Amino acid sequence: MTAPADRIRAFDWLRGLAVLFMIQCHALSLLRPPLRDSALGQQLVWLDGLVAPSFIFSAGFFLALVQVRGASSGSRGRRVVKTLRRLAEVLFVATLVNWMWFPIFREPKWILRVDILQCIGLALVIALPLMALLAPRPLVLRAVALVLGVATFVLSPYGENVHGAWAALANQSTGAVFPLLPWAGYVYLGASAGATAGLGELGRLVRWTAGLAFLGLVLWKGPSLPGYPAASAWLPGNHGNRIVILCGLVLVLLALEYRVRGGWKGSAPVRFVEFFGASSMAGYFFHEMFLYYEWFGFSFHRYWGDRCGWSNYWVLTGALIACTYLMVMVTDRLYRIYGGVMRARSL
Repeated sequence: MTAPADRIRAFDWLRGLAVLFMIQCHALSLLRPPLRDSALGQQLVWLDGLVAPSFIFSAGFFLALVQVRGASSGSRGRRVVKTLRRLAEVLFVATLVNWMWFPIFREPKWILRVDILQCIGLALVIALPLMALLAPRPLVLRAVALVLGVATFVLSPYGENVHGAWAALANQSTGAVFPLLPWAGYVYLGASAGATAGLGELGRLVRWTAGLAFLGLVLWKGPSLPGYPAASAWLPGNHGNRIVILCGLVLVLLALEYRVRGGWKGSAPVRFVEFFGASSMAGYFFHEMFLYYEWFGFSFHRYWGDRCGWSNYWVLTGALIACTYLMVMVTDRLYRIYGGVMRARSL
């Protein structure tokens, strides 16, 4: 089968779609509460449950892929430094979002609240040394990442018993929205797929992704271990079905990228999705700013929160996506200008 391209667009499409559904998900706060509880509202909530797994799985995929390719090209050290710089940016933006939501200077505990960006950043920082160490041996990296991913999901319910300083990483008792148990499991499953892609054969990636879907089915339908806390929200089955659907979606996107011919890949809708996929962190930050943070007394939620019917909701969601797109585009251009200046100075 065809070797994967340098940039596997299917995963950019996955992240881009996740950004769009994330904006739609958060915009549900504009609906009147009875509509959020309606059948359609609950169906959207169920669909939006795939957003976080898509982000975290893709993050793990690219982390492993970049390290494996860096090792094969002799640029492993440079790739690690670049990855660390990128992770520092993720954690910085995560802190800005917490600052936006909470009075972190009066109550510094909120700076450590683990939301989606903190989860991704911390999970990748923890995983990076292993990825860099095993990058020259992608088959070993793939096996180790798979074992760690399965172990994370299987052991996560026991995290409910963790208290004290480590509770924020193990459960939601301290206000964490995305504790590393179980969400870091998606990083390692994604990394196992990324290491497979680094081997350079599309067929291997397809077969491995299908195998991950089967693994999700086992977690979904398999028995629970003895001693699981009765009130645990993170039983393996709760994520097994997401893994099945997520891997199925990845297979569909890979088929579209490599099997469906035509000029549609360069069309405006595809470029639009890819744009958000390549700038997913900025998309996360700016849609939150427009939705909740008051710019000169205005925010979407202040004017329309809990007040909209379905028609207004869809119009406002489109407007929120458009505003986010414009800000991300401006930020990307400024970032390119800054990068060009820094490269010129280094010459």
